[in-house]
Amino acid sequence: TEPAFIPVRSCSIDIHPNARWKQNGLAVAGGNGKGNGINQLSHPCGLYVDDDQTVYVVDQSNHRIMEWKSGVTSGQVVAGGSGQGSGTHQFSKPFDVIVDKERDSLIISDYSNRRVVRWPRRNGTNGETIISNIDCLGLTMDENGSLYVVDVAKVEVRRYRRGEFQGTVVAGGNRRGDRLDQLSGPTYICRSKAFSVRI
Repeated sequence: TEPAFIPVRSCSIDIHPNARWKQNGLAVAGGNGKGNGINQLSHPCGLYVDDDQTVYVVDQSNHRIMEWKSGVTSGQVVAGGSGQGSGTHQFSKPFDVIVDKERDSLIISDYSNRRVVRWPRRNGTNGETIISNIDCLGLTMDENGSLYVVDVAKVEVRRYRRGEFQGTVVAGGNRRGDRLDQLSGPTYICRSKAFSVRI
C-alpha cells in the first residue's frame, strides 16, 4: 500500500517556538506545472536540503532525483532519469533521498524495485544496491553512518550499521497495530539530537 500523505522531514531542524512564518512562500523547486522538464516535477515526495541550501527532490513519477541549487529556476537530474526500470541506472517510483556526506553520495529508497541504492553525488551514472528485498520508504542516517530504513510491508524500522546486511529492528516489527511496540503505516523517519528515532 502506498501512502497518500507525505510529510516533510523536520526533526533535524531547530525552529524557535516564537518563530514567525512569512505569509507567502517562495518556490525553490518545480512550480512550472506537472511534467518532466528540468524546471518541472511530477509527484515529488522525498526532500533533502543540504548545508549549502541545495535541495534534492525525489521526482517520483519521472523516476529520478533532481538537484536544485539555491536561486536557480531549473533543476538538474543527478540520479535516474533513464525511464522506469530496474537497471543500475534506473528507478521505479523512488520515494526518499538523503545525502551521505562522508561518502559524497545519495542514498535513495527505490520503492517499486524493493531496494536501497547508493548513487555517487558527482557525475554518477549508475547506482549500487546496498539493501535488497525491502519495501523501503523513509531513510535517515545518524552521526556514526548507520542507516535507518522504514519497511512499510514489515511495519518496522531497521538500523544498518556499516557492513551489515540484515540490520536490527529499532521500532515496530510486531505486525501492524496501535500498541507501543507496533507501528501502523510508517512512512518517514528522522533522528533527533537526543539520539532518538522519530517516525
